[in-house]
Formats: sequence, C-alpha cells, structure tokens
Amino acid sequence: MQQAPTPDPAGPAQDTVAAAVGEEQTYVDRVYTRLDELRASYGSRLAEVRREGPSGSPQNRSERDAFAAHYSDAVARLDHVENRLVFGRLDLRAGEEPRYVGRIGMSDAEHDQLLVDWRAPSAQPFYQATAAHPGDVVRRRHLMTRARTVVGVEDELLDHAHLDADVADGLTGEGALFAAMSAAREGHMSDIVATIQAEQDAVIRSPLDGVLVVQGGPGTGKTAVALHRTAYLLYAHRQRLERSGVLLVGPSRVFLRYIDQVLPSLGESDVVATTMADLLPGTTADAPEDEEVAAVKGRLVMADVLARAVRGLQRVPEQVQELDVEGVRLRLDPADVRTAMGRARRSGLPHNQARDTFALAMLDVLVRQYAAARGADDPEERPYLFEDVRSARDVRVAINLCWMPTTAHGLLERLYDRPDLLARHAPRLGAADRALLARERGSAWTVADVPLLDELAELLGPHQQAEASRARSEARQQAAEELRYAQEAISSQELGMGMVSAEMLAERFAATGPRLTTAERASAERSWTYGHIVVDEAQELSPMAWRSLLRRCPSRSMTVVGDLAQRSGHRPARSWADVLGGAGSEHVRESVLTISYRTPATVMDAATAVMTAAGAAPAYPVRAARDLPGSLVVTRAGDLAGTAADVVREELAALDRADGPGRGRLAVLAPRGEEALVVRALAADPALAAALRGPDGDPLDARVVVVDAVAAKGLEFDVVVLVEPARIGAGGHGDLYVAMTRPTRRLHVVHAGDLPAGLR
Repeated sequence: MQQAPTPDPAGPAQDTVAAAVGEEQTYVDRVYTRLDELRASYGSRLAEVRREGPSGSPQNRSERDAFAAHYSDAVARLDHVENRLVFGRLDLRAGEEPRYVGRIGMSDAEHDQLLVDWRAPSAQPFYQATAAHPGDVVRRRHLMTRARTVVGVEDELLDHAHLDADVADGLTGEGALFAAMSAAREGHMSDIVATIQAEQDAVIRSPLDGVLVVQGGPGTGKTAVALHRTAYLLYAHRQRLERSGVLLVGPSRVFLRYIDQVLPSLGESDVVATTMADLLPGTTADAPEDEEVAAVKGRLVMADVLARAVRGLQRVPEQVQELDVEGVRLRLDPADVRTAMGRARRSGLPHNQARDTFALAMLDVLVRQYAAARGADDPEERPYLFEDVRSARDVRVAINLCWMPTTAHGLLERLYDRPDLLARHAPRLGAADRALLARERGSAWTVADVPLLDELAELLGPHQQAEASRARSEARQQAAEELRYAQEAISSQELGMGMVSAEMLAERFAATGPRLTTAERASAERSWTYGHIVVDEAQELSPMAWRSLLRRCPSRSMTVVGDLAQRSGHRPARSWADVLGGAGSEHVRESVLTISYRTPATVMDAATAVMTAAGAAPAYPVRAARDLPGSLVVTRAGDLAGTAADVVREELAALDRADGPGRGRLAVLAPRGEEALVVRALAADPALAAALRGPDGDPLDARVVVVDAVAAKGLEFDVVVLVEPARIGAGGHGDLYVAMTRPTRRLHVVHAGDLPAGLR
C-alpha cells in the first residue's frame, strides 16, 4: 500500500507571499511607468528650452534660464528617487482605496493619485498608527524592492475588527526594520524612509520654530532623523525655506560624504552642507590643535577680546598733529577726531564700512582749514580742494592711523603673534590662557579659529582692497574653469566643426551666465541668513561656534542632534543647556530617542558598563532593539598590529560567507596617532591592501577603513575591530563610547595592554 505524501506546511505560506509580491509588482510597474513618462516630458522640455539659445531681450533670457533650471531640477529629482520609489501601502477601512506611500507624490495622467509623498499628512499613519491606536488603518504593508522589482512584503495587522477575510489570508512578512538593520553596509548612509519608527516620526514632524534638541544615544538614528526632518521641513514649509535655504552642519568632511546620498534620495538637494571648518568661504581650517587651546578659543569671553581688538583700531592721537597738504600746514585736533569717531560709531556699521563716515567727517574739517588757508571761498572750488586734501600722503596716513582698516585674518594673526597686544585686549584671560593662544604669523588655521574669524568678519565688515583682490582671483578661476569645460565639450562632443574655439564657447557661457540655486548662492556668502539650521554631533560645538551659527539664523529655528555621552575630550557636558550656551532660550524643546536600532544589545551593554565604571554613565541610557550571538569578541595579542591584521582577515571572510564576496564594511578603530602602524600591518597582505583602497581615494568606498574614534563619529560599519580600547579611552571616555558603538553586527576587541574597567 502506497503511503500518501506528507503535506508541505511551507507551501501555502509561499503561495501567499508569491501572490502578495505579484500584486504589488503590478502596482509598482505602473508607478515606474509614470515616473518614466514624467522624466521624458521634463527632459524634452529642457532640451527645447536649451535649443532656443541665449538670444532675445534680457527678460526673455532670464525666463529661459528660469525654465531651464526648473526642468533640470525636476529631472534630477526624478532621477534621485529611482531606487525604492514605492515602499508602503495602507489598507484603510471599508470603502477607501489602498493608499501607497513613496519618496515623492505622484499622480497619473488623469490626475488620480498613484503615490503619497511620505512627508504628506495623509502618509503619517504609515509611521504613527499602532494596534492600540490604528485610526483608519486596517493593515500596513512594507514593500521591499531591489531596483524596480518587488522582492518581499511585510504586513502588520492593526485592526482586527475591520479585517476582511481575503486580507487575513494574505498576511505575510519578516520585519522590514530588522531586515534593514541586518543588511550589509555599503559605505554610504541609506535613508530610513521606509522604516521610520513612531518616536522618530514625532521628531521629524515637530514644528519648525524654535530650537529642537534631539538627544539620541548610539544607533538611535538621530542623524537619519535629522536628515529626514530636513526633507520634511522643506516639504511642509517650502515657501518659507526655499528663499532662505537650510544649512546642515556636520562633524567632518568624511561624514558629509557619508550622508550625501540621503537628501537627494528623499527628493531634496537644495541644502547647504558644511562643517565648522568650512563655514567661512575661502578659509581652509584643517590644522590640528590641542584640546586646551581649542577650549580657550571656544569660550564666550573671546567675543569680548575680539570686540576690544577691533575698537583698538580706532585711535585718538594724544596731541595735535600737523599735516602737510600742498605746502599748507593743517591741524589734526584730537577733539575733531573724537567727534568724527562718535559720528561713525553711531552709524552702526562694521568697522571697515564705518571708516568711510569717519574719513568723510575728518576730511570735511581739514578741507575747511585748507580752504581758509588758501583764501578759497568759491563753492565751485571745493571739489578740487577736497581732492588735494584726500590725496595728500600725510592725510591718508593720519586717517588710517586713527581708523585702521584691516581683515579678520590679519587682525587675528596679530593678536596671536603679539603677546602685548593680546594682554591689552584680553584682561579677562589669565596669563596661562594667553600663552596657549600664542603662535607665529602664517600658522595654519584650525577649526577653533573659524568662529573667531567669523566674529571679526562681522565686527570689521568687508575690506575693500581685500574683497577686490578676492573677486579678481575668483574671476580668474571661473574663467579658467569655463575654458576647461569648453575645451572638454569641444573635444568630447566634436562641437564647432573647427569654426568655434574653446575661448568663443567660454565667452558664450559667461554671457548667458549660470542660474545659481539658493544653496549655491548661500554657500558663497558669509553673511547669508538661513531659514533653518541642522547641526549633527552638536555636543562638540563650543559657545563661540554656536554664536556663529546663531548669526546665520536670526529666527533661531534649529534642529540640534547629538549625544552628551559621545562628547570628545576631557570636558564632559552635564546638560544641553551647558552645550548650547547662548543658543539656549525659552524656545528650546528637547526630544529623546531611546531605542538603539543599530548596535547589538551585548555591545551596547558593554559600552554602557565601561562608561559607568569610568564614572561617566550616560545620562540618557538607551536599550537595544535586538541582539546577535557572538556580537562581542575579545582577543589578547602579543603582536598587536599583526594580530589586528589576522582578525581583520577572519572578519572579512565571515562577511563573505554571510553576505557574499566583497559585501559588507569593516572599520579598524585605533588610538589617535597609531593608525599608520595598523595600516602597514594590513598592507603587508595583498588582499587586505586591496580592501584598504577605495575608488578615487575615498575611504568610504573602501571595504576596510582605518581611523581613530573621532573620525568615526557619526559613521557605522558591519564589523568594528577595536585596537587597544584603554588607550582610546585615555583621549576621553566619550571617544571610547563612540568607538565601541559603531558596529551593526560585531565588535572585535584586540588588546595587548589592560582592558578598560567594565569590559569583560
């Protein structure tokens, strides 16, 4: 007798998943078809506008530029949202059509809605609805896609009472959030638009006005929340923010490269992203600096020092001076100088601009003396007399000595280089602090110098000669760039047929002129004021840095994200009020992210134990959303660098087995100054040497990166090999906390010396 086959319990479930995937693929295909139609339409309009050329009236050319910029921006925006365009579906109570959620809003040719923008109010239930408070949502479905293909779906049933039988039969899913956390890192940050959690969504949609402080421990997604909040604010307050723009301040240039794909993927690219080191156009600030020196420069007392230094450029002579003008002796009276200075100061203009008021007042006094000495009473002679006095060498020197024009860089260099000058203008600084500031002229600028230079630039105003020189230099660079571009265009596209030279083409570019975006104009102007500022790793900023940022946002509309426990150095922050200093006011509100989605629980617990043993327990503890077996490994080494290389080799092999050859990212975090030793040990192995190299030299594109804890701030990796944690902790408890909490899967500690207390 033949035995009946045993039923396969997985069969019906597989059929259910396949049916759900097929259903969603049909709809996703429809959305992408519409995306292609829109992209082609905007592309053809752009080509038509460009074919019209630069002829016509200035108004016509301006209109064409505006249309070209609009169509170009639209095409770029549609290109950026190509990946994972559709990621959610809401099934609502009976009578309502399912609502699909995606990166942008989209309608079909008949204006029926295909896709709801994730930032729209109607998409909010996708992030906020729960089983306890489902609202009108019966089922929430996450769509997992690769390119334009649906590869999986995950369902969350929220309202049993309104559940149809066919919906109940179609429930499926493995957890979109945990799938995203388990995916291999790819070297650049990905958006979390499909997996935003309720506590994150509340922060993202928080009101625009005031200062919002988002405190978040490692892995809570505070950076992702800040970026998604930026995209949301630009959507919800477009009219207000598109004119003034949004400034995003990150901790490092590597960090900015790490996140540079997120905002475009959310449909936004018109944001100025910078670091404090790059805040001032034309200033390079990348020299290293001791923590003690940076701390002195960051204190608010430096604002008073700089104000006194600028006021010191306005000098009243101790006695009457005689000036020679065409053989006539004129008197420069201290009383007249004081009167002219009073008039200039009442103008409220910065020092260099107020100098014109002072100079004109002094020239008026001297011209009257000159006219009386020459017996010239005819008013028509006054312009000639004025020119005689203005161009006289004695007069120019005397007025400059009384009201000296200068640049921010020049004045700050003099303060650092001259102890007597610093002592005169910094009575509130002790001798030891002033000694820390001393350095020779020509020294490279540091990050802590930037807020001081910015303060001086505000007090001084533009220096006409320096600005003219800079404008000429920029014009030469722009002309060279246009010529290079024209040469490449002619060469690569065979333009001109020998009748148009690169110089002619470059002149045409210059004649039509580029239409700059808000972000491009804002990034080039130091005095630009923004509608909103986002600051990541905000716990690192000094009071003087906050002063610079507040100057750029008079409305005090800011999103400030960070973690007090991750502050670098030996000066821990007790509260956000301490960190914000002058930015703190009654308009500050604080949100706390409490769940770590990135860091495995075992690693998170170990990092917290180390901080607690050091007497620096995090004031805002977090709990991990998941744990992984073997997520913390400790290896004692004899040959530290050699053992680290062996561990890296083993960990890469494990990533290959788990995700496929070459997938996943690994970081070796070493004590500052010891990175080169580790790199040499890794480079001795050809396979590891290849893993260290990224295309175009970008470390983020390399599979293995070797950095210190400070450089790793804000980044995440599948695996972190932590070398000699006790020495990293010697640079500050926050640095070790950062280093221990970068991995999404495994932390492998390699040590030859003692382990920090609390680490087992």
